[in-house]
Amino acid sequence: MIMEDILSLKEAIVSYLDKTGGLQQLLDDCKSFKESPQRDAVYRFSFHVNPTDLIELDGRLGDIVLHDPLKARALFRSVCFLSIKTLSLLDQIHTESQVNVVLKVTHLPPFPNYQLSLCEFPRGYGPMRPMAMEGLVIAMTRVTKYTQGARFLCSNEDCSGAEGFHHIRVHAPGATETATVRSDFTCLLCSSPLKEDVKSRVLGDKQLVELIHVDALDVLGVHPPSSLRYQSVTLFLRDELCNSMRIGRLYRVVGIPAHVHQWPTVTWSVEASSIQPWMPENPCKVSKNFQALFTSMGGSPWRFSAVVTNSFGAQVVPPGLYTTLKLGLLLSLVHSGDTGLDSHTWLDVLALTSDTLIIDRLMTYSLALAARGVRHHATGELFSLLSKDEHGVGTANIHAGSALLATGGVCLLGDLSIYRKDKMDALQSGLESRAVSVFIPGKKYGDDSEQQLSFPLQCNFWALANTATTSKKSAKNDTVALGSVEIGSVPPKVAETFGLMIQCRDLGGHPVSLPITVHTLRQAIQPGEPLYPACMQFTTQDYKELLAFARSLQVEMSPQAEKMIHGYYMASRRVRSDTTQGSSVSVASIKLLIALAEAHSKLSLRNQVMEEDALIAVLLCENSITLKHGVSALVIPPDAVFPCDLHDLESLQRRDVALEELHQQVLQFVYAYAPGAASYITEE
Repeated sequence: MIMEDILSLKEAIVSYLDKTGGLQQLLDDCKSFKESPQRDAVYRFSFHVNPTDLIELDGRLGDIVLHDPLKARALFRSVCFLSIKTLSLLDQIHTESQVNVVLKVTHLPPFPNYQLSLCEFPRGYGPMRPMAMEGLVIAMTRVTKYTQGARFLCSNEDCSGAEGFHHIRVHAPGATETATVRSDFTCLLCSSPLKEDVKSRVLGDKQLVELIHVDALDVLGVHPPSSLRYQSVTLFLRDELCNSMRIGRLYRVVGIPAHVHQWPTVTWSVEASSIQPWMPENPCKVSKNFQALFTSMGGSPWRFSAVVTNSFGAQVVPPGLYTTLKLGLLLSLVHSGDTGLDSHTWLDVLALTSDTLIIDRLMTYSLALAARGVRHHATGELFSLLSKDEHGVGTANIHAGSALLATGGVCLLGDLSIYRKDKMDALQSGLESRAVSVFIPGKKYGDDSEQQLSFPLQCNFWALANTATTSKKSAKNDTVALGSVEIGSVPPKVAETFGLMIQCRDLGGHPVSLPITVHTLRQAIQPGEPLYPACMQFTTQDYKELLAFARSLQVEMSPQAEKMIHGYYMASRRVRSDTTQGSSVSVASIKLLIALAEAHSKLSLRNQVMEEDALIAVLLCENSITLKHGVSALVIPPDAVFPCDLHDLESLQRRDVALEELHQQVLQFVYAYAPGAASYITEE
């Protein structure tokens, strides 16, 4: 490249830095370095670069940034050095090699050549240029140190390289620590061995993260197995990018692929340049079947969700069976997702049943409709697993367990009766604190100090308890009964940590084996043919689209719903309290009530939480508290939300009448026991 072209490119860089605030950033960085008492050999300057803007300014410069990042880095470094020397910004910099410029490419053109799919192999020896990729974080290491830059001096005292800044080494993308600092470098002037000036070494932070294609979770979920195999890729996060990613989250990363040579192996990794949270595009719509149902059920605030719930899971169980549990699962599915994770209230569901096979099938079917569903096996790791890093960093690698992989979705635990005591204790601790602590012993993983890390648990947990079995240990005492219901071998403290507890009762006092047997035989004899009336025929795809649309809704709490929830919470705490142990209704119950009401409003395709939604939340919560702590002054039927079978319009009308009566009963309970309820609830 001729000198005129180089000058033209440097002028374009100055113009770009001036327009984007890069020159002002350079001034501020030099000022902070100048005020620092420490004198380093290398000074690092980081700039955010958008290649699209560069192409509009100068096409050649944009092409160099996109396809030859090392050359672009050298050009930016030259401009920074000339600016520093011309304006006398930093006296400590004497040579251009002391300037370490890092270009953070923020965006790439939306073309396939700039996209790197993590599920495509082989990756091969492609060019070292910026690429964009999306994936799920499944593991990460602690933050450790690496060498940003080092100064070397010639061992020959008569050589001019024995002093000054002639031999500077800086980290390059894909380079190992030994590529920056080692003992076999020779002087460029006299070929004598070089020795490092250890006092001038500049250290930075480094973290390794494993990223995998999000479809790899299908292996851990309920989707049918396939011949596809997925392999994670290791990201190197440097300096300000450290701790910018969290286990279980989805991210879009722009980075430079590199082959790290560590004899005798070669590993493929990516030097991250910019990181942004990422959500897959999921067009939200409601099928025509549910649109027609919504229009026909507009006269009642309860009917649409009732029919949706009644027909849910028809591929597994006949309509009308385990309706309360199906409503709880649907509300849990609606109230999950990756939006608002930091302030989310999670709806955990524990089903009490004597028929674990059918309930497990229903939960497994429902798990496939979650935004992200992971089925945990009792022998696997629920929270996290430690291993030694394989990239020579010498620290601990923290692998995500099932609960962390299900972040923003649902983790299906299955039958709790098969879990060992240590697993149950860990589950109880995790559900109570909503976090998992990871202890890293220092000596085992190359560090003198021990470390305790904490990761939030941000998913819904589903589980079931077999009420037909009890352990020998618990059978000797009365701890197997929670409230007034037998919960088998599950410890009561573990059961209490689940927000919503639902007892799966028989159908009208009759065993459920007969209708399920008839349902299974009809599916086998008439495969693919409708088994029920047209009003009950909704496909799995219909439900998947409905739940995705419901999750995207933004709802507001109406004053009437807020008053009912607050009044019931105050009254329930008052009637379930004593002078010795306090109230048996936890403070977290108010969050559960709000979450249930909001989820029912979304399931009903409303943007405002009405008093009718709050009533459903109160009835579900009261049934759950009754199972845990027994009955109170508010006596409602065990299946208060579905007091009758739903098979025609007349039965829907009977349900509306029953819910209105329960509505008045709840208001009377609140008026009688909630302090100050008379100020905002009128006695009817």
